[in-house]
Amino acid sequence: MAPTKITACVVKDLRFPTSLEKDGSDAVNKEPDYSAGYCILKTDSSLEGHGFTFTCGRGTEIVCTAITALGKLVVGQNLSAIFADFASFWRSLTSEDQMRWLGPEKGIMHLAVAAITNAVWDLWGKVEGKPVWKLLVDMTPEELVNTIDFRYMSDGLSKEEALALLRRMEPGKQERERNILRNGLPCYITSFGWLGYDDDKIRRRCREVMAKGFTRFKAKVGGTLEDDIRRLAIIREEIGPDALLYVDANQKWDVEEAIDWMKKLAQFKLTWIEEPTSPDDILGHAEIARALNPLGIGVATGEHCQNRVMFKQFLKAKALQFCQIDACRLGGVSENVAVILMAKSFGDIPVCPHAGGVGMCELVQRLSVFDYICVSGTFESRWTEYSEHLHDHMVHPVLVRDCKYIVPQSPGYSSEVKATTLEDYVFPVGRVWRKLIADGIHSGQ
Repeated sequence: MAPTKITACVVKDLRFPTSLEKDGSDAVNKEPDYSAGYCILKTDSSLEGHGFTFTCGRGTEIVCTAITALGKLVVGQNLSAIFADFASFWRSLTSEDQMRWLGPEKGIMHLAVAAITNAVWDLWGKVEGKPVWKLLVDMTPEELVNTIDFRYMSDGLSKEEALALLRRMEPGKQERERNILRNGLPCYITSFGWLGYDDDKIRRRCREVMAKGFTRFKAKVGGTLEDDIRRLAIIREEIGPDALLYVDANQKWDVEEAIDWMKKLAQFKLTWIEEPTSPDDILGHAEIARALNPLGIGVATGEHCQNRVMFKQFLKAKALQFCQIDACRLGGVSENVAVILMAKSFGDIPVCPHAGGVGMCELVQRLSVFDYICVSGTFESRWTEYSEHLHDHMVHPVLVRDCKYIVPQSPGYSSEVKATTLEDYVFPVGRVWRKLIADGIHSGQ
């Protein structure tokens, strides 16, 4: 029986002790425990929608409280009504009369919107028997734009302009779909170069990922300048002079500091500097871009960009050359689609989604497939992030071969975590956490 309504919203605080091995470490997040506020939408059938938003450990319980609060608005709703007018459903969450004050459309409340709407899109794909990328690709331009709330962004991209853009890209869609199914989606790898890894581990990890076919690499910077120069020299020695290399400062620097620091790292032939300063400093990013673009270094940002309105301003200010959407920071699939369309309209800015964390690679690969087939039509300067961690906990883990994602075919959003993982890693009562805390290996804080 096909589901007709949402009957319950179950929320889990899911955490992994990645800090123990310094996995995910960077200049600002030195010991993250990759975590998720996890949401299960139950229905009046056997189908469930699974969604989540990403966190770094402490504070996940606050996000879960927000998901629970918004979940009360979803329970009892008819799926046919949600699917028929998704933009209105989305606005009902982001603009709830009293809870809107806690945002609006930013921070913990928007993370909660992402978790719930990601679960809705997972459910929608399962109802239709399609992976979310195929669900999007098979929509008419009219159906697709009806999932987007254009409020606050129409001066950057109106509904009519979005329709025209999608209609222009209709010719060739089937061939592009066949192409990406045959050849895969280009990616780059981050998990070889965490800042907490010592030099020997960096060298060893370079060799390991190259043996797996990776040819594009991102390293963390922003510890000390001396350390960055030494580590990048090791990486360049290992990967060779022609492999693409990106760096990520994770918001570490002030504007002038970022410019001065990156001028000293330009010798390593870097494609971009990611998050060089505060994610809210649009004009600062623009100043950094003006200084570094003549050196061949672009500015990439977006994983902490709070909503489509911020992206609109980044694009208008020419403050980024690579647009990094995030499946769990923005308010789910439809807001990410809105930003993909805006990036196309502002001079065809490449969209290079942020991933990693818990299950984020599984999500963003589907957004990138949609982008290629329906919006950009090219792989030029478009690379989707990949990290090797925690995929074994997903019901439908990503597949990567020769520096390319293999296009997923499972219905839904690939967002479902294994039942055994939910039992083991729910914080702090899961089996793994009870043992780590009891043995004194992890503080549980």
